[in-house]
Amino acid sequence: MINEELYKQYMGLMRRIADVRYSVAVLQWDQETYLPPKGADFRGQQIATLTELAHELMTGEKLGEVLNKLVAAEGLSPQQTKNVSITLEDYNKQKKFTSAFVRKMSETVSASFHAWMEARKQNDFSYFAPKLAELVELKKQEAQLLGYEKNPYDALLNEYEKGATVEMLDKVFNDIKTPLRQLLNEVESKQQVDDSFLQQHFNKQQQMEWGNYLAKELGFDFEAGRQDLSEHPFTTNFSSQDVRITTRIDEHDFANMTWSTIHEVGHALYEQGLPAEEYGLPLGEYTSLGIHESQSRIWENCVGRGKEFWQFYLPKLKTFFPLQFQNVEVADFVKAINKVQPSLIRTEADELTYHFHVIIRYELEKKLIEGSLQVADIPAYWNAQYKQLLGVDVPDDKHGCLQDVHWSHGSFGYFPTYSLGSFYAAQFWQKAQEDIPGLANQIATAGTTQLLLSWLRQKVHGYGKFYTSEELCKMVTSKTLDSASFINYARSKYNSLYGN
Repeated sequence: MINEELYKQYMGLMRRIADVRYSVAVLQWDQETYLPPKGADFRGQQIATLTELAHELMTGEKLGEVLNKLVAAEGLSPQQTKNVSITLEDYNKQKKFTSAFVRKMSETVSASFHAWMEARKQNDFSYFAPKLAELVELKKQEAQLLGYEKNPYDALLNEYEKGATVEMLDKVFNDIKTPLRQLLNEVESKQQVDDSFLQQHFNKQQQMEWGNYLAKELGFDFEAGRQDLSEHPFTTNFSSQDVRITTRIDEHDFANMTWSTIHEVGHALYEQGLPAEEYGLPLGEYTSLGIHESQSRIWENCVGRGKEFWQFYLPKLKTFFPLQFQNVEVADFVKAINKVQPSLIRTEADELTYHFHVIIRYELEKKLIEGSLQVADIPAYWNAQYKQLLGVDVPDDKHGCLQDVHWSHGSFGYFPTYSLGSFYAAQFWQKAQEDIPGLANQIATAGTTQLLLSWLRQKVHGYGKFYTSEELCKMVTSKTLDSASFINYARSKYNSLYGN
């Protein structure tokens, strides 16, 4: 009975912290969607105040006292024990930061975001550079406070993918580079596909209606979420019952909005599938960013760029855009949306060249945190790497080093999870097809993706942080992370598309 009361006390404290943190998330969502420009300074102050308050609650003596008693207690369930142990680890980590440091980080992030927006508007990195330099110095301090064994960047990587290190990621990327380049060379030697019909005029409002229709079809619950526009697509949640996604629209590029929507829906389906009864507790949160990205990539690429999906949905698409797609056949449409061509923008990249975008950012971040690259040198380094790895010339900052929002959020260590997510997704997709007889045929004939969603809810979503990424992957697929699965998936897909 004592332990039960203690655990209830723990839940109450954690949910109070969650209430504050999700209030911050609401303000941040508004900041990126509807906030008027003149509100930026006070919004940064509001977010900083609440962030500082959440930190004070998370590091308070009362929570520490309850956690230490629960760790020594007997009779807790495995789920309760896991919640307590993860929270204690986070509690000890947060104790390393002063309230002043937390507030400074929050204020700098808010200022950096608005500086990034202005730099995007002016198409000039110099508008962003001073605030980014401040943020990089703070992230270096954060790495020192968190502690690390070999590389300061390890401390930041671990915040997004527990256990990830430079040593581990260097091996993953080195292992993938050669087979990926070989496959890319094979595809580039074939006749290029025609995707010109994707660059017609597509009305903004019609695109938004199409995106909302598609999100609903995939299982996104609009009574527990909504979709809006932002400068950079993202997903955020305030509980599993309130998940927000954003997209962006280019009226002369159909692909831009459609696959950013599918990508963000994948994230949102994960958030909506987390157990509501674990609100505020670790088991009510996603496993890791790598697993989160696996959910967006499995929907965006394995499903949303698959032939079977468009066998059913291309006729639906033609009702939204009859003039643009009236003479387009499924085979040509699928080839077009999977066109392999080195490009400037990561979020619009094909599945093969995409990972070179990630590698460039990963190497750049390593150098910034290690101190071997300065913020002022980012544009030149970026442009040189894009020329070397992708063979493209970067025309300006907006299409180069200003394209991603992540640095303005202080999200150093995030980018590698995009590739890890793709690799996990390939393994999950292969296993789902084995476990669900006729899955591809059901998608092709009836647009039935609910079977896949139910499988993911059972195998991935419902566990929260109970397992690490590697533990979860092994439980679902009988293997830990295996980038070879992605190469096999990609080779099979692109050999089919390009006629090998």
